[in-house]
Amino acid sequence: MPGNAKLVSGSIRRHLWEQTAPMLLGVASIVSVGIVDAYFVGQLGPAPLAAISFVFPVTLALTSLGVGVLVGINSVVARALGAGDSDLAACRAVQGVALAGLFGLATAVLLYLLQDPIFALMGAKGELPALIEAYMFPFACGFPFLLMSMGANGVLRAQGLASDSAIILGTMATANWLLDPLLIAGWGPAPALGIAGAAYASAISFVLAGAVGLYLAGRSALGLHPSMLGRTDWKPGVLAIAKIGGPAALSNSINPVGLSILTALLANFGDATVAAFGVAGRIQTFAVVPLLAMSSAIGAIVGQNWGAGQPDRSRLALREASLASVIYGLAIAALLVAFRDQAAGIFSDEPSVIAQIGNYLKIAAWGFAGYGIVIVTNGALNAVDRATTAMVVSIVRVAAVMIPAALIGRALAGETGIYAAELAANLIGAALSYFIGLRALSDRASPPAKSGGAQQADPAPTA
Repeated sequence: MPGNAKLVSGSIRRHLWEQTAPMLLGVASIVSVGIVDAYFVGQLGPAPLAAISFVFPVTLALTSLGVGVLVGINSVVARALGAGDSDLAACRAVQGVALAGLFGLATAVLLYLLQDPIFALMGAKGELPALIEAYMFPFACGFPFLLMSMGANGVLRAQGLASDSAIILGTMATANWLLDPLLIAGWGPAPALGIAGAAYASAISFVLAGAVGLYLAGRSALGLHPSMLGRTDWKPGVLAIAKIGGPAALSNSINPVGLSILTALLANFGDATVAAFGVAGRIQTFAVVPLLAMSSAIGAIVGQNWGAGQPDRSRLALREASLASVIYGLAIAALLVAFRDQAAGIFSDEPSVIAQIGNYLKIAAWGFAGYGIVIVTNGALNAVDRATTAMVVSIVRVAAVMIPAALIGRALAGETGIYAAELAANLIGAALSYFIGLRALSDRASPPAKSGGAQQADPAPTA
């Protein structure tokens, strides 16, 4: 087996743990940014908290585009390594990082130009549009650097370097933790920028994470070789990454889009309900950190073994990850339901907000295990060039289950019915995705792909 493909032998369960454990800290760090933002912005009052609750699903959807780029790079590089073609893997790595930066810049421009109609469509009104605009400009400026960090992250994950990947996320989170109180509340010599301070803190952290990511990916075994960009055919590389990354980005952004629609449906119930839903979403994201870490880890394991012609090990990885999702998901749901009022009280002292957060958790938390199965299965499908399948499952989960159920639920039970729709989407989505995932990983008709989508060899990297 090629030296860089270290996941094609040994215990799958051990590999899953070794790849997930370092990512726990990294993912927890980055998810905590939303928690810290919500805490400090919550001190400014219900209106800023409602504004950032409108912003949350949109920025999450945009970040999901970056995750798509990461997944595309991870998939093509991991499969090339598994097939023994390190030169091609190095070429796809540097092409992917460059593509991530360019895509991030184009997305940032579109975001700035389209922000007003987006949030108007979501139902933001009164003083909220001005607060939202103050947040979105600095966020857009930092977005290209966020995507570059994700591109570097994909290169590292494909090599099984989960610890280095976690360092990038930890850098981003630490910078945000330190800057949030300085820029939001104006601690020390810094001016109090309010909700805009949260965005400036994020933008600066994106720049730092991008720099760290490029450094770590550059010193890895594959490296990043800019000289290859002018000496290789971009078309096969872009197509190979886009074939995975495009559907993966859409698949990852589908859930935030669904949450945006739920936010719009909840807007009729008042700012307190919207604020509660935004805070509850952050609590949920933090609660499922181990599941997010596992979904990040499974791609390299499945991809390398698939590239090496060992589909049985790929299927085993999906089974182990799904079982872990069920065990952890049910345990964390029980904990959150038991302490829902205490968790809500961290972010707000408004009784109506606390009540709505508790109402959400006691219903939706029981679907967190299902959500875990959905995301680990998506990670496995993306790794074996079945990103379109993962995307279709994600669309069905949101468009055919979550949204219709939310419309019916709102008519029958108000906010409670909308929360129940999210639960139904996670449970039905889990059953569907797991069944399709196992079927897809049983289909190994073609030999290991050496190009990740391209048929020609690329020049060897130069130092």
